[in-house]
Amino acid sequence: MEFPVETLAHRQIYNLLIGLVAPRPIALVTSADTDGSLNAAPFSAFNYLCTDPPVVALGVTNRPDASFVPKDTARNIRRTHEFVVNIVTEDIAEAMNVCATDFPAGVNELEMAGLTTTPSSVVSVPRIAQAHAALECREHSTIEIGNSRIILGRVVSMFVEDRFVDPTGPYIKSEELHAIGRMNGLGMYVRTRDAFLKMDRIPYAEWQRRQAK
Repeated sequence: MEFPVETLAHRQIYNLLIGLVAPRPIALVTSADTDGSLNAAPFSAFNYLCTDPPVVALGVTNRPDASFVPKDTARNIRRTHEFVVNIVTEDIAEAMNVCATDFPAGVNELEMAGLTTTPSSVVSVPRIAQAHAALECREHSTIEIGNSRIILGRVVSMFVEDRFVDPTGPYIKSEELHAIGRMNGLGMYVRTRDAFLKMDRIPYAEWQRRQAK
């Protein structure tokens, strides 16, 4: 089937894109309003973009019931310029899903999900205590595109529990961390447990040797 984007409704485009650009890492973002009230929300429009400087990106759409009204996460980041990306693993997946619930204003998603916080090292926004890894970020810039915002965050500190770090790199023991990924819009996720495929990059000289056989 062909899907000319110009003829599709936004929801149709969304359904197709999130099913094709998958699996996607999930950022469970903690942010705070200027009065200190905390918010936690998951985003799978998330990835790192560069390492020098280290920058991650979040795609945050506006609220569906009003044009150009930002969600709490985007509003908080715009006001305080800080946020924390908490890495979602199997053991906090259910809590992450609770945080995605559209609770009424004033409801603390962290409390509803049974999650607690602990102070971050650099930014004022706390990280989630149950998360095994987290990226502390300061807003680099926010780009408004249509009814969405792309938030670029400069990573200023990283937290990873010792047991998930190979100090020789240091490397992350991804095969033990058990992060999960988001698939389509039908509530489908993917585990990384027992699913790793190791494929080392081929040096050019080795590639030439293989071709000569």
